Amino acid sequence: MSKVLEVCVDSLESAVAALNGGADRLELCSSLIEGGLTPTPGILIQIQNMNPRKVPVYCMLRCRPGNFIYKPEEIEAMKEDARILRKSGANGFVFGALADNGDVDMKTCREIVKACYPLPITFHRAFDFVRRPTIEVEVIIDLGFERILTSGKQKSAQMGVKLIKKLIDQVGNRIIIMPGCGVDKDNIKFILENTNAKEIHGSFKKLKDEPKPEVKDDEADISLSDENIPIYVTDEENVAEIINILKNL
Repeated sequence: MSKVLEVCVDSLESAVAALNGGADRLELCSSLIEGGLTPTPGILIQIQNMNPRKVPVYCMLRCRPGNFIYKPEEIEAMKEDARILRKSGANGFVFGALADNGDVDMKTCREIVKACYPLPITFHRAFDFVRRPTIEVEVIIDLGFERILTSGKQKSAQMGVKLIKKLIDQVGNRIIIMPGCGVDKDNIKFILENTNAKEIHGSFKKLKDEPKPEVKDDEADISLSDENIPIYVTDEENVAEIINILKNL
């Protein structure tokens, strides 16, 4: 069975690059620089209009950066986002919520799963902050999630292969464990060979060379608040190279 490559994107440009590179699925966010937030319906619609292979697009549900402990009003906002994005063409969703004690927030997750129904949901890297991963993976299975995105509670999936492999062995075919974080062409083979994962996730990005607007002398005191913030986009050639590696495994 061929491996599945999910590419995380936060712009139309990145989505097109990922699709052209051969991605099997997209995780669509906004603001990857903040860890990924809920995307706009407009971006989703445009991506689906430029998606001739009908590659599944899973949308992030995360209303703010920071921790994964949500207030009731934030949960309501994400439920409404799910309804709107579902009507706008989402093929699935990506979400995770934790309780104060570091366990999976079952009540919140049930509410989101219900709002997303009948579309599938991935439990995102909030999983890497749970206290007891081998116990919480069972909770996530019972909640009805399709897969878990994880770095094995480490700074990268390459460093977390031991736990990832342990989780894959534990769950069997009951849920998909998808390694992600720091995946690139140099380590993807190592990660897959040491975990037996069926799917893998990455952004495969490059720094975008943005033209700077010309500023006249009398406007020299005007500064753009984001002019020094680097912008990253998905590298189509990088995705294509990863796909080629996966085909030859």
